[in-house]
Amino acid sequence: MTTTGTTTVTNYEELAQALKDDTKVKVAGIDVDGVLRGKIMSKNKFLSIAKGDGFGFASVVFGWDIHDAAYTKELLVGNNDNGFRDLLAEVDITTYCRLSWEYNIPLFLVNFVIPETGERLPVDPRNVLAKITSEAEAKWKYKCIAGAELEYFQFAETPRTIAEKGFTKLTPLTPGMHGYSMLRPTLNIDYFHALYDEAQAMGIEVEAHHTETGPGVYETALAYTDARKMADNTALYKLVAKSVGYKYGILPTFMAKPYSDQSGCSGHIHVSLRDSNGKNAFALSSEEIKAGGRANAYHEQLKFISQDAEHFLAGLIDGLQDVMPLFCPTINSYKRLAGGAAYWAPDTASYGYDSRAASIRIISPPGCPPAGTRFEVRIPGADMNAHFALAAIFALGLRGMEKKLTLPYGPLGAGSTRETVKHLPTSLESAVNTFKRQGSVAREVFGDYFVDHIAGTREHEIEVFRKAVTSWEVERYFELV
Repeated sequence: MTTTGTTTVTNYEELAQALKDDTKVKVAGIDVDGVLRGKIMSKNKFLSIAKGDGFGFASVVFGWDIHDAAYTKELLVGNNDNGFRDLLAEVDITTYCRLSWEYNIPLFLVNFVIPETGERLPVDPRNVLAKITSEAEAKWKYKCIAGAELEYFQFAETPRTIAEKGFTKLTPLTPGMHGYSMLRPTLNIDYFHALYDEAQAMGIEVEAHHTETGPGVYETALAYTDARKMADNTALYKLVAKSVGYKYGILPTFMAKPYSDQSGCSGHIHVSLRDSNGKNAFALSSEEIKAGGRANAYHEQLKFISQDAEHFLAGLIDGLQDVMPLFCPTINSYKRLAGGAAYWAPDTASYGYDSRAASIRIISPPGCPPAGTRFEVRIPGADMNAHFALAAIFALGLRGMEKKLTLPYGPLGAGSTRETVKHLPTSLESAVNTFKRQGSVAREVFGDYFVDHIAGTREHEIEVFRKAVTSWEVERYFELV
């Protein structure tokens, strides 16, 4: 449920009232790359479809890549065999928000449905996450809760200037390394505060907003909330940043590694489960903590998290390597991981108490109050599709609880080393091969339809990259070979 100002929309009557002064509405779905795809329609048309069974939306948004090129292989959704026929788009009226920078036009997100069967499209990111979180609520009576931190480089450029420069020698928003600076935001003060204010106006609660280390880097932490809303908020925040950036002549990028010699852009995700009483299911009670924590914990570093949390953690460690395309979906994603712990971008299936060198950072007492107990998954970059990344985290964790999985080794630096833990794929090609293999954990938790389609989209990305001649190749070989 999204709140815009003081207006909350949960039913058709509230919807009609919220739109009483409007003439047009924007609707958008989210594709497999996490890109919002949508259009404007008249208010009257929108109200008729919102009251009914939805409207037709071209399936090509699941049949082409991030640059609108058709995939190089026939996939299950949006292909030549089915003529790229329409999917059904159902409006989620609870996602009501307004784009204050675009004449305050209302925006609603949609869910995609297969018209012939009425089944929710299995590769629609919003559907994928909703399925996992609904199963958690139905089976475990737990609500999936999450937060996200996004880092992004910014440039004093426009779409036209970067094209004219051939995407090289771009001008960073500010030079130098100024993490957590109290000074540098002043250089672009209107833009810096507009990012925060426009997000808040849309109902996206920003927990923290500051400069990060690197030329022109910001980090924005989105406040902890229901996992489905968090995923929507992450996609929408990227829209905010890019749209507000256009207004100020600034281009932000959420790609994982825009510079070869700088740290990359992380998309760290914090997760926990909450029971029907609102209690953190990962946490121990204050009394248990005072008594010294859980006696049967696998390791000393786990004694202040619950048994369910330990099984959840074991599920993550067991399945991380099989779902990497859902955390790191692009060729560039793996350039960020190449530095491993040296850049706080772990490439291992590792965990540790308050450890930024580990893939899973355990945040629990004594470093935080019991209610704040959670896991920070540090593998994704800012280029992640948050719906897929959150779906993968909760699917793996709940599988660990279901199977009562045990941890295969101790925490990083306190029982394990980089040499003794499992390593993750460090290229998109190896990640896809692990993801799609028969018997993978991905196939177990997401099913073949989803895995085969997503794998096909990533194989297309690999094929496009294979054919590309890069500036590195030209610089290295042009004169001397």
